[in-house]
Amino acid sequence: MRRAITSGLAMVALSACSFGFKGGGLPPDVRTAAVLPFENETADPTIGQAVMLSVREAVERRLGLRSAGENQADVIVRGKITRYDPDLPIAYNGVPGAAGTADTVKVTQRLLSMSVSVEMIERTTLKVIYSNPIAVDGTYDPGRESDGRRRALDKLVTKIVEGAQSKW
Repeated sequence: MRRAITSGLAMVALSACSFGFKGGGLPPDVRTAAVLPFENETADPTIGQAVMLSVREAVERRLGLRSAGENQADVIVRGKITRYDPDLPIAYNGVPGAAGTADTVKVTQRLLSMSVSVEMIERTTLKVIYSNPIAVDGTYDPGRESDGRRRALDKLVTKIVEGAQSKW
């Protein structure tokens, strides 16, 4: 008897749930993308290339678009890196100094922070399909800035992919 009641309640609950995935995704005629070099307004000369390569990989792997030249692509992706702060201390340990010496502070966690403006444009109509300023960050242990950069780039491409899919 208990099993029948439990099964019945489960069936009622499941039949009441009406959910599905609608919208989002890419239009079927969008198959190729050109990811242009990102303008770099920061002091770090390497971040532009790193952002462009991360975005290109995400466009190909996560959005399923093939890479194409700017004159042949269905969509053009371009952007500008407006801020890049790679060394922001966020966690500290204080160590009291011995008699007559100063206390010391050791940074135990750092933050890399960046802001990027991104645009996706339909090449034939020049219609802006997606445009958004994005701020991301990544924490890392001292001496491991590359970990913070990787985390920040992962967040950046996730926001771009999610934003692009929600706009179509």
